Amino acid sequence: MSLNLERNIRPCLAIFDLDETLIAADSASLWTTFLVNNQLASSSLEQQEAEMMQAYQKGKLDMESYMDKTLAPLVGKTEQEISALVTRFIEEYISPAVYSDAIKRIEWHKKRGDEIIIVSASSEHLVKPIAEKLGISHCIAINLETINGVYTGKTCGVLSYREGKITRLESWLAEQSQYYRHYYGYSDSINDLPLLKFVQKPFAVNPDPSLALHAQMNEWTIMDWRHDNNILR
Repeated sequence: MSLNLERNIRPCLAIFDLDETLIAADSASLWTTFLVNNQLASSSLEQQEAEMMQAYQKGKLDMESYMDKTLAPLVGKTEQEISALVTRFIEEYISPAVYSDAIKRIEWHKKRGDEIIIVSASSEHLVKPIAEKLGISHCIAINLETINGVYTGKTCGVLSYREGKITRLESWLAEQSQYYRHYYGYSDSINDLPLLKFVQKPFAVNPDPSLALHAQMNEWTIMDWRHDNNILR
């Protein structure tokens, strides 16, 4: 029995935030810009989104309100239509923004045999294909409601934001057939303080001022991938 259990234990689970951690941008903000530039959303949405992101950076964003506004351009469009747009979006906006140090860290975990998952407060229609682009097979993101394959503009389930990331992660862990010796956690944002406190090995990556201070006071490792020539081209 013990030998079978041992085979189901992997060394570690590496949990990565996506935006401003693995990529030098916020994917949701870039998506809004992409939609505006392709005349699929009004320019006013871009301004509204930028204002709401200021609240996010202060840890005060009303995520439900943010999702209601930013998902409006998806209403009535099919999953196939959006998927085709997202493919273009990733090639034009996301691929040029990936940190090379992020790829190195992902590969470091893979060589160890660790499992890797992205846990993001962005929407699943963006996070899942971006994760696949980065060679990561698992992700948790904000789930979107569809009816007969058509987006309604609404979310469903627990939003993977702040404490919601822990709720969603615990549900995912309960579904897995293996256990993990330790959890690594990587994020740039004070909004992910619950996630970083959840793991045994927290890393503040490209941290905002509030997270940087917390990391320093708690002797967490700080990684800064924002240096010159660190973006994949």
